Amino acid sequence: MRWNTQTAQSESADGGTDSVPLIPLAGLLRAVRTPEFHGITFHEVAAKSALNKVPPASSMPFRWTINPYRGCSHACVYCFARGTHQYLDLDSGLDFDRQLVVKVNVVEVLRAELARPSWSREHVALGTSTDPYQRAEGRYALMPGIIRALADSGTPFSILTKGTLLARDLPLLKAAAAHVTVGTAISLAVLDQSLQSVLEPGTPTPSARLALIRKLRDAGLPCGVMAMPILPWLTDGEEHLDGLFAALAEAGASEVTAGALHLRPATKEWFMQWLAREHPQLVGRYRRLYGQGSYAPKDYRMWLGRRVAQAKARHGFGGRDTVGHRMLDPAPRAARDHLEETTAPHRAARKPTDQGVLF
Repeated sequence: MRWNTQTAQSESADGGTDSVPLIPLAGLLRAVRTPEFHGITFHEVAAKSALNKVPPASSMPFRWTINPYRGCSHACVYCFARGTHQYLDLDSGLDFDRQLVVKVNVVEVLRAELARPSWSREHVALGTSTDPYQRAEGRYALMPGIIRALADSGTPFSILTKGTLLARDLPLLKAAAAHVTVGTAISLAVLDQSLQSVLEPGTPTPSARLALIRKLRDAGLPCGVMAMPILPWLTDGEEHLDGLFAALAEAGASEVTAGALHLRPATKEWFMQWLAREHPQLVGRYRRLYGQGSYAPKDYRMWLGRRVAQAKARHGFGGRDTVGHRMLDPAPRAARDHLEETTAPHRAARKPTDQGVLF
C-alpha cells in the first residue's frame, strides 16, 4: 500500500488532534477520525463529478449512477465492490471497511450536472457499488440533497440499501415520488442473526430491515428486496429460503430478486479467509464449487433457481426467479459481474405502474 507522507488533523474525543496519513486521492481535503466511528477514517474529497456514466458494453439496465461514498462500513465479507478499493492503493479487506472516501460536495456538483441542457433526465441508480445509507450517512447527510436535486430536475431514480437510515428520508422520498418515478429496494438475504452478525457485521439486523420494509410500504412506497447472495450450504436450504420468503411476504415486500453468491477477484480471497475462520469444514466444498472462476456451476445455479422459484410461489411472489434465469444468459463477463448484484432492483424501478413504481 502506498501512502502520502503528508498528514491531516483528525477530530478526537478530548478536542485534541491526531495525525492521519493521507492517501493519494484527487481533490482530498482532509482525513477525519471521530470517537463515534472508532477505527474508521473518512477521507473527505471535493469531487469533480457526481453522475457516473455506465459503459454501454456493460449491458446495464441503467446508464447513470451516483456513489456519494467509496468503501463501506457494512463490511459484508462477500461484497462484490471490494476490488474497487485497490484503485486507491488500498486493500480490498479491512481498508474497504474502514478507509471511507466521502464526496462532501456531491450535492452541489450534482445540481450543476443536472442543470446542463444536455441532461436528458435518464434513470439514475444509487447503491450500485457502496451503500448510500451506510453509517457515514448519519454524519454527512448527503442523501437528502441528492434526493431533492434529482426530484427538482425531474430525474427518476432508485435506491438499493441495507441501511435503516433510509427511514429518515421517507418524507423526501414520498414528496419526490409525486413528481418522478422513485424506486426503493432493501438488501436482505440472511435471517439468522448469528450468521448475519459475522457475515455482514456492520449492517442493521434482519429484523430492523424487515421493519424498514414495513415502513416503506406503510408510507405508500413500493419496496423490492434483493435476497442476495444465497450462500451454498449456509443459506440455500429449503427451510431457510422458506423462512426468508415468508418473512419478506409478511413485511409486505413488493417483489423479491434472489440469486447465488458470486466471488469476484479480491472479494474471493477475503471471503475464503472468512470461511476458513467461521466454517472451515466448507472450504474444500467452496473451492470445488467455485474453482478458478467467480460463479458457481450452471447446474447449481439452475437447481437454486428452481428452489427459489418454489419458495417465492409458496409465499405469493409468483413469476420466475429473474436473477436465477438471467445469470445463465450469454452476457459478457463484465456485464454478468455487475448484473447479479446490482441491476434487478433498479431495472424494475424503471417500469411505472398504476402506483408509479414497480418492483
